[in-house]
Amino acid sequence: MERDFKEWLSKFKSSISNYEYYVDFNKIYANVDKIKVELNILNSLIGSNNIEEDFKNIIFKYPETLECIPVLLAVRSNEIFIKDEVNEYLFKFNKMVYSIDDYIKFMKETGLFDLLEKHLINNLYDYVLGVEVGLDSNGRKNRGGHLMEDLVESYIIKAGYQRNINYFKEMYLADIEKKWNLDLSAMSGDNTSTKRFDFVIKTDNQVYVIETNFYSGGGSKLNETARSYKMLAEESRKVDGVTFIWFTDGQGWNSARKNLEETFNELPTIYSINDLDNGVLENLE
Repeated sequence: MERDFKEWLSKFKSSISNYEYYVDFNKIYANVDKIKVELNILNSLIGSNNIEEDFKNIIFKYPETLECIPVLLAVRSNEIFIKDEVNEYLFKFNKMVYSIDDYIKFMKETGLFDLLEKHLINNLYDYVLGVEVGLDSNGRKNRGGHLMEDLVESYIIKAGYQRNINYFKEMYLADIEKKWNLDLSAMSGDNTSTKRFDFVIKTDNQVYVIETNFYSGGGSKLNETARSYKMLAEESRKVDGVTFIWFTDGQGWNSARKNLEETFNELPTIYSINDLDNGVLENLE
């Protein structure tokens, strides 16, 4: 049955975010607990009347506390580059590479001494928890990509496929060729590509190579994705026994509907979440 693109697109979802998408608190708690002791030592600087001398004494007596400094600035690294009017510095916090006076200047100029000395926070453990929540929000993009993978995988399992028996996750073209004695050079730029598919399903008659993504917002990447998958669809038709499937969704596609429609017209096996709901995976041959 011929499908209508406009109707198909109209059923795209605005979001598939679950509870865990927004903040991974388990990871945050684990990160902060790793430096809990050191943070509590640095807590003695809060409200200090002689913060430079107190800081110096702490670093000499407990040098491991130095490693906590970057996260106080929401930096996930043990190195921080600084350029001032005169010099350039690459401060390291897993070991001291400059004088203690340079590190004191760093604390002063970045505002960390003010934060502590003026008692603007009550304790560093709670402060770093907040910093980690902010840093973790940057991971939403990666979690968003996995949400669609996890959703598709749940439908693969629901359709009766078993992992590492007749469906496989994250397989490279070379591994697919080796496992089922296929020549996929037409899909790999004559073996110059290291393409990896999100899933592979093996039935009695076909090897289905599967890509998944979800776009809640627009952007230039969508046009590029649609074009590259259109090309992949054309290449896959040159290989007997192999079918390319693309599961995509998200209202971000409304900003790139023209390119998506071109791919839709070239790839009969492009599907949405609505198609998954309607059992498209239960009808693979």
